[in-house]
Amino acid sequence: MTTVLAPGRFVASDGAALHVSQTGPAGSAVTLVLVHGWTQDHRTWDFVLPHLDPGLRVLRYDLRGHGGSSPARPGGATIARLADDLAELIAARVPDGPLVLAGHSMGGMTLMVLAERHPSLVASRLAGAAFVATSSGDMDKLTLGFPGLVGRSVTRFEPRVARLLAGLRSDTLRLRPGLVRSVARRLVFGDRPGRAQVDSVVEQLLCAHPASAGLFLDAIAAHRGVGGLGALCDVPSVVLAGEQDRLCPLPHAKVIADELPHAEFVRFPGAGHMLPQERPYEVARRISALVRVAAR
Repeated sequence: MTTVLAPGRFVASDGAALHVSQTGPAGSAVTLVLVHGWTQDHRTWDFVLPHLDPGLRVLRYDLRGHGGSSPARPGGATIARLADDLAELIAARVPDGPLVLAGHSMGGMTLMVLAERHPSLVASRLAGAAFVATSSGDMDKLTLGFPGLVGRSVTRFEPRVARLLAGLRSDTLRLRPGLVRSVARRLVFGDRPGRAQVDSVVEQLLCAHPASAGLFLDAIAAHRGVGGLGALCDVPSVVLAGEQDRLCPLPHAKVIADELPHAEFVRFPGAGHMLPQERPYEVARRISALVRVAAR
């Protein structure tokens, strides 16, 4: 049985308070840190966690502006700030021992920027990295899989969505869950997603801070993570991609895999963007393989 410790708070250097969840023993030989994506929170990994070794220490947390963490502060809704948050959290909560990091979507982008901004941490501690349904750049050219004029319209529309969200003053997105469920089912999932998986994504999205989500959408569009990947060439890695991913399409994952010549590149037919919900066993199995290598 997995040991679940009481949730805690971590205060970043700029005062932002982050919700932190830990499972497993503190004396684990390797610590796994799981980083979620845009408009989600630590619950992204709820379906993956039961398939991991209960003797493994697992740290999950809510990025600023998401879940139970405080909203992003002025100037703090950047991937660079998320990378610094992760480095500070590791220094405070996991000061020694080998690390395996896994990031989904914006979480994977955070890992790339961590490698660029904190190379000494990567060189001394990082023993494995998993990039789950993520991208190293060109997110400002996103078409959601639509061709031609429709695709170009999507690209132009996204900055407007970001501005709209950034201008909201509410603490949560005041949308009808049924509508959000219908959109999420079609946009971020592949074939035949389960109701529980879709509901999980919707519940997390409705907890995200709207203005922070808008600002982070701009940060995602500006993301260029290839430079950070160079620091990860010698780190055992895996790149996981859904073949029906509309948000971080398969060619984006291929760019990451090409930059990491020793990484395992795994494609999942029929899966979309939410691999931790759609393929939790397979995601856990690939991450667990990295943990085993790190523990040697």
